[in-house]
Amino acid sequence: MRFDMHCHTKEGSIDAKISLTEYVLHLKELGYDGMLLTDHNSYKGYRWYLRNKENEEFQNFTILKGIEYDTCDGGHILIVMPEDVRMPILELRGLPVRLLIEIVHAFHGILGPAHPTGEKYMSITNCKYYSRHPEILREFDFMEIYNSCITPEENKAAALLAQRYGLPGIAGSDSHKTDCVGLAYTDFDRPVRSESDLIRYMTQEQPALSCGGSHYPGSNRDHLGAAYDFMLRLFYLYNRASGSLRSPRREIEIEELLALSNNLIQRIQEMQLFRLLQQQFRSRGRRKRVQRQFQFHRETNAAHRLTNRSANSGLE
Repeated sequence: MRFDMHCHTKEGSIDAKISLTEYVLHLKELGYDGMLLTDHNSYKGYRWYLRNKENEEFQNFTILKGIEYDTCDGGHILIVMPEDVRMPILELRGLPVRLLIEIVHAFHGILGPAHPTGEKYMSITNCKYYSRHPEILREFDFMEIYNSCITPEENKAAALLAQRYGLPGIAGSDSHKTDCVGLAYTDFDRPVRSESDLIRYMTQEQPALSCGGSHYPGSNRDHLGAAYDFMLRLFYLYNRASGSLRSPRREIEIEELLALSNNLIQRIQEMQLFRLLQQQFRSRGRRKRVQRQFQFHRETNAAHRLTNRSANSGLE
């Protein structure tokens, strides 16, 4: 099956100029079997698809739900969650990349850096966190090793990076306009019909993937030249401001996730991660509430281990 694994539509991304219907028709003409819908910090495009999925143009074509998430310190990250998992926090940009990894994995999703060697602020290897912690790449499940909107040299560097860290590579056009659609492909050697199918495929020991594409000459970088650096800086400021405005809502969502998942609490027991989590809460009351939740979890686990040891010693 052939997929475009990085797709933006005007139903879900404010900077996209192509509708989902147009996108699908173009991919069908090119012989594609499906697409991963990865709008910016939003599932709006996928929700639009669900309301219209009986339309004729969507038949015999697979549309998977993904998202491209803007972290505060690690650039853009592509995420796929199981189809039965609903996570509003993924529509609230601004989480640190390390905490994002723990949240996604605790709920059995997968994630990987988009255009990892591309523009500063948007690509993980050009962000400060990576310069201090390059080992973070080992925590991902895949990496985008071909993106039609960055240079061939950057894509080559991404492929070498994925090889170095043993990550499966995918390719996506990163299309925002019609003339970019289908310029990158990822081929799967067996059917992928759902998000869970994709997650199982990508987390097997050696997924049999092949991918590639061609460079898109109509990107903003190609058109704007030196002015593009100024636009990137504006984007960085916009991203930080937007993330800050969403922090009260993120606090609520994190509390709800912690209440839902002991698995998530266990993953964040490590002191460094716990401090990172605490930084997400501006309210002292919320910080203390989360601290009590973790303390209760530790005491419960300690009592459980003690009970098990006593039971086992009685059997000897």
